[in-house]
Amino acid sequence: MEPIYQSLTERALALKSKIDSSKNQSRVVVILAGPPGSGKSTIAEHVVGCLNGSSATPFAAIVPMDGFHLPRSTLDQMPNSSEAYARRGASWTFDAGGISELVQALSKSRFRSPEKMDIILAPSFDHALKDPVEKGIVIGPQIQFVLLEGNYLLLDEEPWKGIRDLVDESWFVDVEPELARTRIAKRHVKAGIEQTMEAAYRRAERNDLLNGVEVRNKLVKTDLLVRSVEESA
Repeated sequence: MEPIYQSLTERALALKSKIDSSKNQSRVVVILAGPPGSGKSTIAEHVVGCLNGSSATPFAAIVPMDGFHLPRSTLDQMPNSSEAYARRGASWTFDAGGISELVQALSKSRFRSPEKMDIILAPSFDHALKDPVEKGIVIGPQIQFVLLEGNYLLLDEEPWKGIRDLVDESWFVDVEPELARTRIAKRHVKAGIEQTMEAAYRRAERNDLLNGVEVRNKLVKTDLLVRSVEESA
């Protein structure tokens, strides 16, 4: 995966170089989308880490969409509450309107000078509480590169489909379903969600992999396609 990290970092730096000499734009916003198990979070961490490592002052930030999971209190009120819990992570269990509002705010912020730029707040997700945390992420005026990371950011379905037009570039990372299945199952066991790999595979097949099919089948046009592969031992 190292060549992928390097290539995306170079692409991100090229995007930032355009605003360094621009009088009109002061922030870049990029989407990194893909199915569960594609390695989006790891890629985002590597790219943003490399970007910030290239500067004396950190200028890049990741904004995951995990904070827009509908809270359990909302799932409890749904007529299909049991299904909502079983399928938590499907597109209809997210606050898509809230995501759209955040991206709109970030999109507009690109064309404001840092002196006039407002602090933008986004929710984070507490895995211990299994719920979002309001205002858990702070995007200050010093952040010149924002990487939005999430499964459905390039979904060709309302209200998601308009998000692509609000950002500078969109990157889609795909992965072989069997590799995704193994990664997801290992993650479930490591997090204590399931106690055995057999149970973790079943959970992945009944939810995560179904979400991956939706993400692939309803993909808007993207600027860059990345193929995720297994790390070398």
